[in-house]
Amino acid sequence: MKKILYIAIALFALVSCSKSASELKPDEMASRAAKLYYENLLHGKCEAYIDGFYRPDSIPESYREQLIVSAKQYVGQMKKDHQGLVSVEAVGARTDTAKHVGEAYLLLGFGDKTKEEVVVPLVLHDGCWMLR
Repeated sequence: MKKILYIAIALFALVSCSKSASELKPDEMASRAAKLYYENLLHGKCEAYIDGFYRPDSIPESYREQLIVSAKQYVGQMKKDHQGLVSVEAVGARTDTAKHVGEAYLLLGFGDKTKEEVVVPLVLHDGCWMLR
């Protein structure tokens, strides 16, 4: 009986402390989305990073492949210049939900201990923040 009580208390605490996506503010959602896209670069998932860009029309597969190669070159340049990307931290965001646009601020940490703050332009499409 005590186990059931402990499990019930733990579940209640977990549910009450976590926020669902509908409870998050647009700024928080945009910030998390931008961080996720850049974490894809951090982990070498250039395809996922490229697929995070908003494109109102479909693009040819050959062009998508060129974009992936370009993203890989960007990661390679970061390795050459700063010993690679080692961390991504969301600093904040500003959104305009009436215009469906926003910008997120990320702090990129590199292997040579330098940091760089970048502004990531975003667009809200079908309820999902995407790179612009």
